Amino acid sequence: MLVCAFLNIVILGCFFVSTSEHRTCVAAALKDVFTYLTRYQGQVAVFDATNTTPERRQVILSFAKDNGYKVFFVESICDDPEIIAENIKQVKLTSPDYTDCDKEEALVDFLKRIECYQQTYIPLDDDTDRNLSYIKIFNVGSRYLVNKVQDHIQSRIVYYLMNIHVTPRSIYLCRHGESELNLLGRIGGDPGLSHRGTKFASALGDYMRDQSISDLKVWTSHMKRTIQTAEFLGVQYEQWKALNEIDAGVCEEMTYEEIQEHFPEEFALRDQDKYRYRYPKGESYEDLVHRLEPVIMELERQENVLVICHQAAMRCLLAYFLNKSDDELPYLKCPLHTVLKLTPIAYGCKVESVFLNIEAVNTHRDRPELNKIELNVTKDK
Repeated sequence: MLVCAFLNIVILGCFFVSTSEHRTCVAAALKDVFTYLTRYQGQVAVFDATNTTPERRQVILSFAKDNGYKVFFVESICDDPEIIAENIKQVKLTSPDYTDCDKEEALVDFLKRIECYQQTYIPLDDDTDRNLSYIKIFNVGSRYLVNKVQDHIQSRIVYYLMNIHVTPRSIYLCRHGESELNLLGRIGGDPGLSHRGTKFASALGDYMRDQSISDLKVWTSHMKRTIQTAEFLGVQYEQWKALNEIDAGVCEEMTYEEIQEHFPEEFALRDQDKYRYRYPKGESYEDLVHRLEPVIMELERQENVLVICHQAAMRCLLAYFLNKSDDELPYLKCPLHTVLKLTPIAYGCKVESVFLNIEAVNTHRDRPELNKIELNVTKDK
C-alpha cells in the first residue's frame, strides 16, 4: 500500500517452485519489470518473490546493473510462534491461495510451506552483504536493521516500513457538516456550517461516542467548517493544514455554472483530465495527493483516528486505502453527512458507509462524457 498514491508502482511476483521453473518465472517477471520501467515510465517495481538465497538475489542484482536500476531488498524475519500463528490465521487463510479450502488443511499446508522455505533460506548477511541496500524487519517491527540507503525513494520506503503496524484499528473519514456555501452550490471558501451542518456535527458526536473508542484521535483541517464540526465531539482535536480543501485559485467561491461561463476553456480542460488539471493560481488533485503524504504516513502509524476533512481531500485519502487509480480518484463519491469506517484487513480494506440521517445538498459531479466536450482554443497571431 506504500506509495500507490505517490509513485508509479507495479508489483510482480515469483512463487517458490523448482529451480528450472524458478529461472523461467524470474526471467518472465524481470522482463515485465524492464517493460514497465522503460515503456511505461514506471518509477518503482516491487519484485515480490522468494529471493531466499544469495544466488537468486544475484540474478536480480545483475539484471539491475545491466539496466542501470537500483535495488533495495526488504527482508522480513519472523521466528515468534505466536506472531506466525496469528499471521496465518489473519492473512494467509484468507489469501487467494486458500479460497474454498478447509482452514485446518490450509494451516497444515502453509506450515509445510514454511518448512520448505527454511531448508533453502539464507538471510542477508550483515558482513558479506554490507554493500547492498536493504532493510531487515524482525518480528513485524519489534526491531529493524537498515543498511546503505541510497536515495530519497529508498528513504521514504524505510520511513514507511518503520511506521506501519498490524494492530487492529479503524480509520473514520467524513467531511465537515454542510456549509453555507454548499447550500449556494459554491466551491471552496471558508464558510461556517449551515443549520443542517450543525445538526450533523451533533449527530457525529453521538455516533463516535457510541463507538466507545477510548484512544480515538480526531484530526481536522484549518478551515472553519471542519473545526466547528469537531467541536461537537467534546474531545481534543488536532488541526492539519495539509487537510485543507483543494485550492480552486481564481475559481474560489464560484459555482460550476459561473466557472463555465467565465472560464470556459479552463472548465473543459478540467473535465478532460481532472486529476492533473490545476486551477489557475490554485491546485490540482495531483498537488493535493503530494500535500497529503505526511497525513497518510501518520495515519499508518496511528491506531483509531477520525479525520474530518473536505471532499477532494477525502477522495485522496480514500483512494490511497482502497488502491484506486489516478483516473478514478477525482470521481469517488464522498457525500456530506456520511461517515466511512475503514478497517484495514489482509489484501485490502473493509469499508462501511454510515449515513447519519441528516439531509444535505449533493456536491458530487459525475464524470462528463468527454466526446461531448468541445474546447475552442484560438492562437494569437
